[in-house]
Amino acid sequence: MPRFAANLSLLYPEIHFLDRFEAAARDGFDAVEFLFPYAWPAHELRARLDHAGLQQVLFNSPPGGTDADSIARAWEAGDKGIACVPGREAEFRDGVTLALEYAQALGCPRIHLMGGQIPEGRTRESVQPTYIANLRWAAQQAAAVGVDVLIEPINTRDIPRFFLNRQDHAHEIVDAVGEPNLKVQMDLYHCQIVEGDVAMKIRKYLPTGRVGHFQIAGVPERHEPDVGEMNYTYLFHVIDEVSQACGWQGWVGCEYRPARGMAPGGTSAGLGWMRR
Repeated sequence: MPRFAANLSLLYPEIHFLDRFEAAARDGFDAVEFLFPYAWPAHELRARLDHAGLQQVLFNSPPGGTDADSIARAWEAGDKGIACVPGREAEFRDGVTLALEYAQALGCPRIHLMGGQIPEGRTRESVQPTYIANLRWAAQQAAAVGVDVLIEPINTRDIPRFFLNRQDHAHEIVDAVGEPNLKVQMDLYHCQIVEGDVAMKIRKYLPTGRVGHFQIAGVPERHEPDVGEMNYTYLFHVIDEVSQACGWQGWVGCEYRPARGMAPGGTSAGLGWMRR
């Protein structure tokens, strides 16, 4: 069975964020991921990780902004990353620099570089050079401190005009950037909505060595993976089979919204799929 990481931004919503680390450990998780760490001092997050015996395996670069306050404002204003946005290169670099500081403090080996939405009046083709240049710079900075950087195809139903939507395009971008520590974050929820044929895409792309992380959620409601149209039991077997053949040893992030919502203990009660 793959190794699962709890996404603390979505799971355990009824609990204060800093208490979710211990909750995840009690439920049997060995690792966690979340959207953003920037609202808390890195030493406080590290203390929570160490106390719970957890690994931090992923978080996102800022959606915009360069410090805790401006990052929060950018997210609230609807920014979903700025890597593809011309004119915000300096802001992107400052955000990546901050993310790498957190990665080192938390012992986190990978960061998702949020691509962002294509600006109104622009085309995907016209902003792709900005995206590639930003990714190349970020990958080089991250390599210097032993961190991988990831890009994630996201469906346009959840985020309209998001720059990156398909697995093939993501791998074309990785080839164009040409940095070995740039990899693809393969979210099977987004992949199913945009493309389908998920098992064959796992078989195609995982052996390349360029898939750095998986994420899962049920489709279409984005609840537990045993709810909805996808057969995750089968897909976990596919990941295991291909991983054993190619030596992949990454994590599968549980980035879903518990069907029980804010009900006390709702996340834990919904983990039957993992215990099985």
